[in-house]
Amino acid sequence: MALDSEALLLGKQVPAATQYAPELLYPVPRREGRAALGLTEQLPFEGIDVWHAYELSWLDSQDKALARVGRFTIPASTPNLVESKSFKLYLNSLNNTVFDDEAAALACIVRDVSAAAGGEVALAVFAPDDPALTGAQPDGLCIDSAAGRWPRREPDASMLQCAPANVVEERLYSHLLRSLCPVTGQPDWATLWLHYRGPALDHAALLSYILAYREHQDFHEQCVERIFCDLQQACHPEFLHLQAFYTRRGGLDINPFRSSGGGEPPWLRLARQ
Repeated sequence: MALDSEALLLGKQVPAATQYAPELLYPVPRREGRAALGLTEQLPFEGIDVWHAYELSWLDSQDKALARVGRFTIPASTPNLVESKSFKLYLNSLNNTVFDDEAAALACIVRDVSAAAGGEVALAVFAPDDPALTGAQPDGLCIDSAAGRWPRREPDASMLQCAPANVVEERLYSHLLRSLCPVTGQPDWATLWLHYRGPALDHAALLSYILAYREHQDFHEQCVERIFCDLQQACHPEFLHLQAFYTRRGGLDINPFRSSGGGEPPWLRLARQ
């Protein structure tokens, strides 16, 4: 199913909904982005998309406003990702909606987002000042001082280099991942983190590969899946865990995590988010 330009709200001026509007949620089929990577059957990864929603609010039965930060986890196995602007507009449509209690509000939200994703979505909520939301840094070595350069070309696996005779286990990250929205062309910034064991990656080549995304247009989740597949193709690691921590836009940050198996995402949000 191609994107319906009439139904898609991204890139359009849309007034805030004044009442509950689950119909605003816009599903984007994952299969099209995956088909471009040659992924038409069994996926070479598992994972989740972790979203933090900072504009989550509703009214209780006494018309008292409540504010929360929501952490959504959407399995990568769901058939759809949820377009972020539609997600924002949907969440803000709840602002003046009355729920009997918090459990009722969360049940409604989980039901609606699960329907859009096409699978079971989980939601945890935090008080806005919960210490669990304190900004942190990823574990590992930052490669941003490596000798990588913007290659002025689209990214592909041939740009990556590794040393087959030198097997290592490393955690690496870069704050320089920049990609473009496939609809509006606006930039999206992220920190890319990876943990792998296998032939040692050349850090300069990896940084150049990351910088190649500066003019690449894809949704966040699709960028991460492309990076995962390219790393697998180039270096055949024993295991690979990969996550991008995208900066906040419209009250949402998106953090796609993909793993070759058995991995857990770093359950944190970065200071830049």
